[in-house]
Amino acid sequence: MTVIPRAPLLLGLAGLIPFLWGAATYLIDPLADWSITYLGSRFTGPYIQLFYGAIILSFMSGVLWGFATKTKGTQAAICYTLATLPALWAFFMTGGGPTSAAMNLITGFLGLLLLDFAFSKWQLTPDWWLPLRLLLTGIVLICLSIGAFL
Repeated sequence: MTVIPRAPLLLGLAGLIPFLWGAATYLIDPLADWSITYLGSRFTGPYIQLFYGAIILSFMSGVLWGFATKTKGTQAAICYTLATLPALWAFFMTGGGPTSAAMNLITGFLGLLLLDFAFSKWQLTPDWWLPLRLLLTGIVLICLSIGAFL
C-alpha cells in the first residue's frame, strides 16, 4: 500500500476547498445567501467551481509538463503534447452556461485522470501520485456533479 506524504495530501485537500464550498452553497440556501452577500455570486454555488476548475485543469497541465521533463526523444514529444491537453480543454470547453461548463469540466477531470494514469505507468510520477489523484478527482467529480445534476 502506497502512503501519500503528508504535505502533498494536505495541499491537495486544501485545493478542494473551492469545490466543496461551491457544492455546500449550492445545497444550503442560507449559506448561499451569506456567500452572495459577503463574497459575491462569483464565489457561490457552481460559479466558483467552474472558474476554479478551469484554473486547476490549467495548473495540472503544468504539473504534467514537469513530469514530461523526465523523458527524452519521442516520449518527450508525446508527453509534452499530452501535458497541454487539460489547459486547452479548460480554455475551449468551459463556456456555454453553468451546466454545460460543469459537464465539460467533469469530462476534463476524467481525461486528466487518464493522463495521470499514463504518466504513472510510464514511471514519471512519484509512487503516491496516482492514489492522491484518484482521491482528489473523486471529490472534485462529486462536487461538480452537485452543480450539474441537482
